[in-house]
Amino acid sequence: MRLFAALLPPPDATDELAREVGELKRLPGADGLRWTGRPGWHFTLSFYGEVDDAAVPDLSARLERAARRTPPFPLAMRGGGQFGHGRVLWVGAEGDLPALRLLADRAEAAGRKSGVPVGEHRRYQAHLTLARSRDGVDSHPYTDALRDFRGRAWTVGELVLVRSSLPRSGVAGERPRYEPVARWPLGAVGHGPADEA
Repeated sequence: MRLFAALLPPPDATDELAREVGELKRLPGADGLRWTGRPGWHFTLSFYGEVDDAAVPDLSARLERAARRTPPFPLAMRGGGQFGHGRVLWVGAEGDLPALRLLADRAEAAGRKSGVPVGEHRRYQAHLTLARSRDGVDSHPYTDALRDFRGRAWTVGELVLVRSSLPRSGVAGERPRYEPVARWPLGAVGHGPADEA
């Protein structure tokens, strides 16, 4: 199954983001973007790709330890940017970004140690994908509009293992489906320095 570790913003935070995205969709050219649906809004911590069913229990155990070793921390959505010359439009984050990066590193390590090929290590950049474009677009109107966006803060309290199912119907506009497979609370009782991902 196709898996990744993620943080899921709470409904009040996604309500605010939905209002902002509604404004972005009114900008010229917005109909040429493939907008990520609200069910797909998440901060990916580590992408694992296709994971053999036999590896999932070990990966899950390591992610549980990673969550247990990470105390809850504050986060909010803020600002935005683009990747790939306008191919990906995203909203960023503010709050305890060092804690967020540490959790992302732990999620990546959990994959590596369970034998899941996670690819080349890159410095984590927190982002939630809002839209994609095959050909790239002039992203300046969108990033300019997002510059002053600041959502309410929330306390990140869980790490989620998510299954991603790619569209198979061939119907234009169909989006991937995301399904939480497991959830672990951050900073659960009983963690200690001897635990490792």
